[in-house]
Amino acid sequence: MKIPPCLKPGDTIAIVCPAGYMPAERAAICIETLQTWGYKVRVGHTVGGPSDNYFSGTDDQRLAEFQQMLDDPDITAILCGRGGYGLTRIIDRIDFSTFAKAPKWIAGFSDITILHTHIWSNYKIVTLHSPMAGAFNDGGADDVYVRSLRKALNGEKAAYECAPHPFNRTGTATGRLVGGNLSLIAHLTGTVSDMRTKGKILFLEDVGEYRYNIDRMLHQLKRSGKLDRLEGLVIGGFTDSKDTTRPFGATVEEIIRDVISEYDYPVCFGFPVSHDRENYTLKIGVQHTLDITPEKITLKE
Repeated sequence: MKIPPCLKPGDTIAIVCPAGYMPAERAAICIETLQTWGYKVRVGHTVGGPSDNYFSGTDDQRLAEFQQMLDDPDITAILCGRGGYGLTRIIDRIDFSTFAKAPKWIAGFSDITILHTHIWSNYKIVTLHSPMAGAFNDGGADDVYVRSLRKALNGEKAAYECAPHPFNRTGTATGRLVGGNLSLIAHLTGTVSDMRTKGKILFLEDVGEYRYNIDRMLHQLKRSGKLDRLEGLVIGGFTDSKDTTRPFGATVEEIIRDVISEYDYPVCFGFPVSHDRENYTLKIGVQHTLDITPEKITLKE
């Protein structure tokens, strides 16, 4: 396992959009906040364009910019502006050889899950599943979730708590933390970016999915063996989930509970990692301890 160096005052953070489009003004507060934290900021051309469609640029433009920031020795962290969709189209063309020799922090979530899984599975380098540039808006720059990104970049160890849930399974688990967006993890099965979960603590979250599709993706993970040899499971937010005209017949939490009913490892529901404001920074690949009691849940390094 390789952990990128902690950031120091004066270090440079790059902001890029390697997937979906993000208006430049949406990154303004993020840029200002990172500067008040003591960092220099380099903003990529993909932030705010050039694009007239869903993506923040053509595949070649997004690839070239991300590759440049990845290889630049003066950049010590890359914060993705937003997720969306697009990294799947370029991941196999990214050259990680320079990055593997001199790792830097890669931060983001949602579609950025593919970077987390690919980098951990192939290079065993720790990355940050974290709030992105848009999270700094509307007062977000001052909340505990955005501040958790600052703490992670500074090298502080995480220790998070959340409220109990009636579907929780109590117990203590220790293992390396892996996970991210359920859709991405399911779709990456069988690729070079696939994630191995045996002996790990897995966390999952998603947004805007139909309940039947959540059920299908969980069964995909189950059939591929990703759910049967875990140390523990952390269920985050499934924001804005949708139901069909003829109801599926179960809530998202009930769907998850039923899919994992045969396993006996500790399970936490309702952990604050999500597409909503509640989104703590998590270090992919780092050893964590998950402790679930009837009174509270803790997840800490």
